[in-house]
Amino acid sequence: MRYAECDQQGVVFNAHYLTYADEASTEWWASVGLPWDDLITRGGEAMVRASTLEWSSSARWGDTVSVDAAMDRLGTSSLTVRFTIRAGTRECCTVLTTYVWVTPEGPAPWPEDVRALLSVG
Repeated sequence: MRYAECDQQGVVFNAHYLTYADEASTEWWASVGLPWDDLITRGGEAMVRASTLEWSSSARWGDTVSVDAAMDRLGTSSLTVRFTIRAGTRECCTVLTTYVWVTPEGPAPWPEDVRALLSVG
């Protein structure tokens, strides 16, 4: 953790956990076979509908954090990814982010080829 990421209490400011999850999401999408540049060529976009954060510990200045990502739930037009953020072996925060597939007409079911990749990932 960089000094600029910490608040006056000496812990990582809460909003940075969303940034860490968002950065990890790019790698997660690619790991299931859907690099972001490829995903947005399918007639729609995966957009964030909601994110929730739950803390269990604080990361502090000088800690190195890691982020694990895994699909939590796949629905008709949405999916939720769980991001677990750790400082070493200590779990600090869990971020649940729900993405919705949106076309120019509005929310829509995931394209079949995307759903197939998500179902395997």
